[in-house]
This record gives sequence, C-alpha cells and structure tokens, in this order.
Amino acid sequence: MQWRGAAAALVLAAAGCGGHVQPAPSLAGDASQMFGPAMEPRAKSQIKYIVIIVQENRTPDNLFQGLKGADIKSSGLNTKGKVVQLQPVPLEVDYDMNHTHDSFVSEWQNGNMDGFNLDGHKGHCPNTSTCAYAYVPQSETQPYLDLASQYAFADRMFASNQGPSFPAHQYIVSGASTTDSTGKYKAADNPYGKHGPNGGGCDASKDVRVDTIDAQGQVGNPVYPCFDRQTLGDLLDQKAITWRYYQQGKGIGLWHAFDAIHHIRYGSDYANVITPPSVVLNDIGSGRLRQVSWVTPDGSDSDHSGQRSKGGPAWVSSIVNAIGGSQYWNQCAIFVTWDDWGGWYDHVPPPIYNSYELGMRVPLIAISPYAKKNYISETPYEFGSLLKFVEQTFGLGSLNSTDARANSVSDMFNFNQRPRAFVHIKAPRLVIDRSVPDSD
Repeated sequence: MQWRGAAAALVLAAAGCGGHVQPAPSLAGDASQMFGPAMEPRAKSQIKYIVIIVQENRTPDNLFQGLKGADIKSSGLNTKGKVVQLQPVPLEVDYDMNHTHDSFVSEWQNGNMDGFNLDGHKGHCPNTSTCAYAYVPQSETQPYLDLASQYAFADRMFASNQGPSFPAHQYIVSGASTTDSTGKYKAADNPYGKHGPNGGGCDASKDVRVDTIDAQGQVGNPVYPCFDRQTLGDLLDQKAITWRYYQQGKGIGLWHAFDAIHHIRYGSDYANVITPPSVVLNDIGSGRLRQVSWVTPDGSDSDHSGQRSKGGPAWVSSIVNAIGGSQYWNQCAIFVTWDDWGGWYDHVPPPIYNSYELGMRVPLIAISPYAKKNYISETPYEFGSLLKFVEQTFGLGSLNSTDARANSVSDMFNFNQRPRAFVHIKAPRLVIDRSVPDSD
C-alpha cells in the first residue's frame, strides 16, 4: 500500500510493536461486545421486497443537520484543540475531500476524531484547514430529513471498511473486500493504473492494481481488481430469490460491485446487472421489481462532492415515491445508505475491529410501512447488518463474513403494527443526467 507522509506516521504510532494497527481499547473497548451474533427475531414474512439504495460519501454530521433526536454535532475539534464550527456548503460543492485509508487514519486520530484539519482535498476550498468541517443546508436536504423523521434513522451506522468507494461496494454485496473467499488480504483503496482511479473491475486494463491490507495491518501485494468470493447474489440464487443491481454503466467503475466478481461478471448472473439506474423506476411501474435490489446512482444524483451532484434527494425520493405508490409498498423495506464518509467531519468514533474495520459513521434510513415512525436507532450497524436482514428475511443462511458478526437492522421495524399508508415525499423535480461519471 502506498502509505504517505503524516498518515503513515500515524499508522505506525497507532500500531505499536511490529507496525500493526491494533484495536484501540480507549476508543470503544472490545468492538465484538458492540456487535456480534444478534438475537433479533427473524424478519416476518410481510417483507417480500428489499431495496438497498446506495448514495455517496457523506456523514450524519454533514448531511443530517436539523434531524430532531439524532446525535448530530455542529462543531468539532482539530488537532490543536480548537473548536471549529461546521460551515454550510452546497450539496454540489466544487471540492472533494480525500477519503483513502490513509485519510481515515489521519482524521480518526486514534479515536479522538480531531484530525479533519489534516486531510487534503481536490478542487477549490477557501480554507484548507477547515474544508472537512462542513454541512449541507437543510434547505437542500429536506427530502432526506423528511424520510428520516417519518420512518427510522440509524445513529450508529458505520461503514464496514476504512476506505473509499471501491472496497465499500464490495462490502455492501458480500461483506468483504478480500481477493477470494479464503484470502486474508483486503482491497483497501481505489484501483490505480493508466486508466486512473475509475479502473476497478474485471474489465480493467491489465496494469491496474489495488492496494491490500490484512487484519493485523500487514500490507500485501497490490492485486488486479477482479475477485472471486461468495456474494449475497449467490445465496439469493440458491433460494431462487430474484435480484438486480442497478448501476451507471457496464464494465469498469468504482461503484460497479459485481463487475469485480469474476464468476458473476463472466457468468449468467451478469444479466442481473442493469444499466442505467433509472431502469429501476420502469421496473417498479411495470410490476417487474425483483425481490432484492441494489440501486446505485448516476454521478449527478450521487451526493458525491466535487461532482456537480445536487440531484440526490430528488433521485432517492423518486424511487421511494414510486414504490410508495405501487403494488409493492405493503411488502417492501427500503434502505438508504451512503458508501463511505467522503472525508467529511463526523464526531462519533467508530468501533475498531482491526486495521481496516470499522470505518466512519454514515447515514442509514429504513423506509417501510412497518418501519417505526420517527425512530432513532442507537444499535450499532455496519454494511453487514443490511446483508443479515436480507438473509433473515429470505432464510438464506450466512455469508460468514461481516454479516455473521453484525447486528441486523430488525429493531428499526415493528412487524406487528398495521402497515402504514404511504405519504408522498416532497422533492425537487428529478432531472436524470447521465453525462457525469462515477468518482471515488
């Protein structure tokens, strides 16, 4: 892995003997006591359809200012011990914070969460030491706030990985970013090569590589970003549960999770990878929604900073409104989450399992006629929690990856309540722009 400058020093400082990053008892104690095999009841049979909407690169402190009852802060500390007020920036802000594994280590600061002034960025930021200390005004995020307040919001949802989009999306479909089902080395950052950072997947140029790390912090050899491990799609196939994964385009891409899984990319299941993402609206309207769906965005609708992206609230609301007005509503659970923190400030230190798990807090909303109303969950979750809920709902068994240790999101639901009637979410008119590619 390409450790750099101050971040490398921080890794070594956190590592102690042997250069390994170890769990930090001062942060959260034994993380296994916060997660671990959960005793929630299996999800009831009312849920027949699950839709997982994955947006890009935000934290609760950055995107959910104004959400009543949630653990949201409007200021944070820097490494000098000074309080920095979060400043408003538009959703389509023209700079992007660094969010590599090194960036995580730099910002995390051994659980002190005060290193956000050290991180770099791309684009124009007026004050480099405060770029990450920012929030999106409520006037732009109101549809998200409405969804969170009408349904259930998770206060302790953490990305499973301490890195950017490419490994994050691997965790979202398989609970791991390992090179194969038995490998110990995990893809830790975005791929690089002559095609640049967007070169992930089995169609990448042969010179493309991704850096790796193991649970003890040992750096492995860079590998080609085409893997072969078991995914949730495989478990769904075994039970004849239908599924689709909606993405911006076919081939290389950081958000194209199944394009990096060899047996799916070159097998019959690749027919389940659908482009463009807006096809999901057609599938809902025509009664062709699959039982499990992942929906990733176009660049302009992704919430990704530095991407001219301001359509996210309208995009997400369009999917929710379409399902809410369809035959699927009374049997559906919709989850909206974000794939990583994007370098933005958040004040909640993540529980630490090992040198690469867990990552920064990200938002999670559960939307369903059975979701608890105006409910803030304090249960710790990670991406494996969503996998576990799908496994419970359809009786799939386990991937035996992060899903095995994670808490299910079942506590965000009350399956004994009468299904609530859907209330239309007010949002700007959706304008689909397919000209903006995905980023990191």
